[in-house]
Amino acid sequence: MPKRKSAVAASTPSSTKKQKREIVTAAKVTATDDTTPRASSSNRPRRVASTHTAPKQSKYFERSEEEESGDEASESGYEDENGVESQQSDNNTEEDDYDSDEEERKPAKRSRKLNLKKDAVAEVLEGKNDLWREGVKTGLGPGHQVFIAKPKARGDGGIPYMPEKIHPHTMEFLKDLKKNNDRVWFKAHDADYRASWKDFGSFVETLTEKIAEVDETIPELPPKDLVFRIYRDVRFSSDPTPYKPRFSAAWSRTGRKGPYACYYIQVQPGGKCFVGSGLWQPEARPMALLRTDIDQQSARIKSVLTSPGMRKHIFGGISKDTKKAIQAFCDQNKANALKTKPKVSH
Repeated sequence: MPKRKSAVAASTPSSTKKQKREIVTAAKVTATDDTTPRASSSNRPRRVASTHTAPKQSKYFERSEEEESGDEASESGYEDENGVESQQSDNNTEEDDYDSDEEERKPAKRSRKLNLKKDAVAEVLEGKNDLWREGVKTGLGPGHQVFIAKPKARGDGGIPYMPEKIHPHTMEFLKDLKKNNDRVWFKAHDADYRASWKDFGSFVETLTEKIAEVDETIPELPPKDLVFRIYRDVRFSSDPTPYKPRFSAAWSRTGRKGPYACYYIQVQPGGKCFVGSGLWQPEARPMALLRTDIDQQSARIKSVLTSPGMRKHIFGGISKDTKKAIQAFCDQNKANALKTKPKVSH
């Protein structure tokens, strides 16, 4: 008789593999539930009941009753969708409250800024704020461009410019230059300076013709060779102002420069306009020759001092007296007089 097959042998390999798969699957599910939480609620696997007891927690990880009661909803280790939505709604509420406070503060700040801008623009339009000066603020804030137009030259004011006279606006410019003797102001009022300089140049050109008629040794030179620069040399001066608050010119055989005696005119506000003639700060050798000539031939200078024009216009209408004329001349030149008598070579 053939041998009977055992029950174990009768079991097919497919059933054995199926049992192994079920065991492995159950183990994977148990490990997943115990270790890694699922992020999505839709794919959340069902918890498999475990028979083992949880280990005793250390006293260092004990939590209070309030924390335990607050964490009851999240014992599973997964985020509660309702909790997340409620937290987001709370955050939105707080953000809404913050935005509402900012909206209440913004109109006040904007109104202040608008008022500052209006005040700054009003000052600019009224001319109170000199924007051409360095360091002056407009109050408009960043992001705004301010175009500053240079001041235009003064008009004639109904008084025409005449070559034989100094215009009143030329004197006004010199007054303003006296008050604002700095480079920034001078550059901003360049138009007034050019108009005043042109007016003085035409006056010098007209005066040159009249001087040349009286003195044949004076050539008719252009005004640029007769007028002095308005810029001061401050290298060796205690006065730091960069400009002379006056216009001046000199006529000699070589113009304003040279070793010869000259005619001099100065235009300056405040009663400081005057006309003069002679040598200005001559060198030692020419000065010694001049003193020798006055000492040996004093009659020539005495005749000049006692002339009717000098006594009337320079000395205030004194009588024809040589001593009074000499005394008047010395009184007018006290500031430049020497303290000791100079040596005269014979």
